[in-house]
Amino acid sequence: MFRYLRTKWVFPFLIGSVAISAGAWALAWRASLASLSEQATSELALASDQLTRHLFRYRELAVVLAEHPVLRDRLGGEPDVEGEADALLQAMADMTGAYHLSLVGVDGKVLAASGEGEAQLDPDAQLIHRALTGALGVEARFQPMASGVTQRIFSFAAPMHSRDGKPLGTVIARTDLLDFEENWPSTAAALFFTLNGTRVFAANRLELVGAERPREGVLKSSVSHWTGYEVWTLDAGPYLPNRALHLTRDLPVIGLSGEILLDTAPAERTAALLAAIAAAICLGIGGLLLAVGERRRALNNQLRLKAAANARLEARVAKRTKALSAANVDLLRENRERREAEAALKKAQADLVQAGKLSALGQMSAGISHELNQPLMAIRSFADNGMVFLRRGQTDEADKNLSRISQQAGRMDRIIKNLRAFARQESEPITDVDLAKVVDQALEMLGPRIQSERVRVDWQRPEGAPKVRGGEVRLQQVVMNLMSNAMDAMAERVHRKIEITLDPSTDRVVLSVRDTGPGIDEPDRIFDPFYTTKEVSPTEGMGLGLSISYGLVQSFGGAIRGRNHPDGGAIFTVELDRAGAQEAA
Repeated sequence: MFRYLRTKWVFPFLIGSVAISAGAWALAWRASLASLSEQATSELALASDQLTRHLFRYRELAVVLAEHPVLRDRLGGEPDVEGEADALLQAMADMTGAYHLSLVGVDGKVLAASGEGEAQLDPDAQLIHRALTGALGVEARFQPMASGVTQRIFSFAAPMHSRDGKPLGTVIARTDLLDFEENWPSTAAALFFTLNGTRVFAANRLELVGAERPREGVLKSSVSHWTGYEVWTLDAGPYLPNRALHLTRDLPVIGLSGEILLDTAPAERTAALLAAIAAAICLGIGGLLLAVGERRRALNNQLRLKAAANARLEARVAKRTKALSAANVDLLRENRERREAEAALKKAQADLVQAGKLSALGQMSAGISHELNQPLMAIRSFADNGMVFLRRGQTDEADKNLSRISQQAGRMDRIIKNLRAFARQESEPITDVDLAKVVDQALEMLGPRIQSERVRVDWQRPEGAPKVRGGEVRLQQVVMNLMSNAMDAMAERVHRKIEITLDPSTDRVVLSVRDTGPGIDEPDRIFDPFYTTKEVSPTEGMGLGLSISYGLVQSFGGAIRGRNHPDGGAIFTVELDRAGAQEAA
C-alpha cells in the first residue's frame, strides 16, 4: 500500500517541481533584464551625451565664425586678394579637427573654404535655406567617395546677417563621424545611432555602420516582448551577441536616434542558475520527505523491539539525573564558597590598601608633627606679641599678629584635612578628579620628608589641566607611593631630584614621575606582589606598594608602567581616561 502511495505522488511532485523551477526562471529573467535595462540606459545616455557634445563643438564653431570680421568683409564684397578668408578657415579647421569649413553666399556660391570642395551649393537645400531664414541649419548625410568608402558627414550652418537683418550668407562647419568613432571609449555593449530611424549613421561596431535597422542586413533579428523588454535574437557575426536587450533614445537636437544592444548572456546564466537551485531545492525536499517516510516506517517496525531497550534507557537516565542533581548541589555549594572567598579577598585587598596608607602615615608622623609644631609655636609667639601690642595701644600691629595667627591656623587645618582625607577608607564610586590637585596634596603631605632628605621636586602645574576618571583618595595614595619609592631609591644618591609632569595632549591624561636613582633591575617584575629591592622589614615595607598602585589604577580603567629612563633613573607613567571621554565615545 505504501509503495502504491509513493508511486502515486511521484509524477505530480515532479510536475510541480518543474513548474516552480520555470516560475523561478521567469522571475529571475525579468529581474536580470531590469538590472540590464538600468545599465543599458546609463551607457546609452552617456554615449548620447558624448556624441552630442562632440557635434556641438562644430555648431559653436560655425556660430563663432559667423561673427568674424574677415568673413563678414568677404561677404560684403571685399576682394580676398591674399586668400585671408581661406587661410582663416583652414587654420580653424586644423585647430578644431573639422572636416571642412566653408563660407557660402546667399546665391549658394562658395566664397571661401578650408580646402578643396564644391564651388557652388544649392541655396534651396534645407541646410542653407534654414540658415538664410535665420535658423541654425543641421544636416546628416552619407557621402560616397571615389575610393568606394562612404563618409558620414554632419554639418551645421550658422546664418550671417547685416545690421538691418538682411541675410548675407552662411558659415558651414562639417565633421566626419569617423573621428568620433575612433576615439569612442570601449564598452561591451553595441552602441549605434540611426538617421531617420532607418540607417545606422554612427556605431562602435564597424559592421553596423550603414546597416538598415532593423530586420535587414547585419541587424536581421527576431524580437521578444513577453518580458516587458525588447530582446533581439541576432545573427550578426562573432562581434555581436546572439541575444541582446535593445533600448532606444531619441536625440531630436541632432536628428538622430541612439540605440544599444546589451548581451543578455549573464542574465540568462543567472536565471538558469536560480532555476536549477529551485529545482534542486524541490528535489531535495521531495527526497527528504521520502526519506522521512521510509524512516518513519522503519521506526514503526522497530518500536516493539525497542520497548525493552527504552525502559532500560529510562532507568539509566533516572540514575544519571540523580547523579547530576547531586553534582549540581556540589557545584552550587562550591560557587557559594568561591563567592565568599572572593568577598574575603576583596576585603583583604581593601584592608591591605588601608594598611598601606596607615603605614605611610606612620612613616610621615615625625615630619607631620614637625609641620604642626611650627604653626603652633608661631601662633603662641604671635599671641604673646599681640597682647603686648594691645597693652601699648598699638592696634595696627596687634591686627597684623592676629592675621598671622589666622594664616597659621589655616595651614594647620589644611594639613589635618589632607591627613584625614588620606587616612579614610574610600568606598565612593569612580568620579571626575582633578589630577593636578591630587599631586599638590601629595606634595604637601610629603613636604616634611622632601625637606628633610633634601629632594628637589620639579613640578610645573599645567594651566587648565583636565580632570580624569578615578577616586581622589586612591589616586593620592598612588602618587604618594610613586614619590615615596622614588625617594627610597635616591637615598644613597648625592643629587636627588623628582620630576613630575602632567601631559594632557594625548587621548588619555598621562602623569609621569621620574627620579635620579639607580633605576629598575627587573622592570617586568616591578608590579609583582612582595617584589622589592629593599630589605623586608616593618620600616622598609613588604614590596606591596607598587602592586597596590597597579590594582588601583587598573580599577579606574587606566594603566601604570615602569621603565628605566635613557638618561638614568626610573620613570613611572600613569595613564587615565579623561573626564567625559566615555560619554563622548
